[in-house]
Amino acid sequence: MNVNHEAGVRAYIAFKLSHAMFGRAPGELDAAELKRLSSSVERQTSIEACVLASPEAGEVVVPAATLDDAMGQLEQRYDDAASFEAAMRAYGFDRPSLAEALARELHVDAVLDRVSSRMVRVSELDVQLHYQLQADHYQLPERRGLSQILITINPDFAENTHERALARISQIRARLSKKPERFAEQALKHSECPSAMNGGRLGEYQRGQLFPEIEAALFALAPGALSDVVQSELGFHLLRCEAVMPAGVPPYQELAPRLRAAIEARRRRQCQREWLRERMRIAAGQAPGGPARAGRAGRASAA
Repeated sequence: MNVNHEAGVRAYIAFKLSHAMFGRAPGELDAAELKRLSSSVERQTSIEACVLASPEAGEVVVPAATLDDAMGQLEQRYDDAASFEAAMRAYGFDRPSLAEALARELHVDAVLDRVSSRMVRVSELDVQLHYQLQADHYQLPERRGLSQILITINPDFAENTHERALARISQIRARLSKKPERFAEQALKHSECPSAMNGGRLGEYQRGQLFPEIEAALFALAPGALSDVVQSELGFHLLRCEAVMPAGVPPYQELAPRLRAAIEARRRRQCQREWLRERMRIAAGQAPGGPARAGRAGRASAA
């Protein structure tokens, strides 16, 4: 890597870390933040160099198409090529150094992915034990499935004055009180909520997520029941309680995929951290498994 490319790569790393750490570009940071950023860039750069010097780095190849796709995704964020080039110059890198930085980043990610493939596989017993021991962490409040028909109030339209809107939704309720099975049809025909295209279905809600008037009406309904007309700041509503999910821990089968993914992600991170610590020991000239002066090293994006 030539001097100009190396500076561009470091500028790209600084740009990414600055947004990750502070939510702002490097040029917007104060002196204390810049000092923290500089330290993080040094650490990130040394860790990446250590990863790329490993035997595993020679076992993985990043396809050119993957790099092209990554560059394309970045460029698509800008109106045109000129604005993209201007943005790169403003942050201290250009297209060649950005390509170098992206290739390096993708290579490091590929190495870490390969390393994490060595993790101990998550068994069904692992997931079951986690569910039993951590059940309290997955406690959910009571939830209710909600469908609605909405008629908005807008005095600029004759059909949506307060009086006409109330009359319209009252007529709809009268029809549904006789034939409740027509709710989805009536929602599609009359509701002014985007959910009309889905038969009025809005999803599942717990207390604190809805307008107070709507929440009070919904949580007073039995499953399948229709509310009286409810007024909120949006207009007039007819609510139907689709289902009641009582408070408690979801059943194992519902949580198992999520628990498995969380355990696997944790083991991947642990596998990567242990491997990185070992590589840092070797880079520091220490015997494998010895005390690491670098401490608990870990790649910023993978720790």
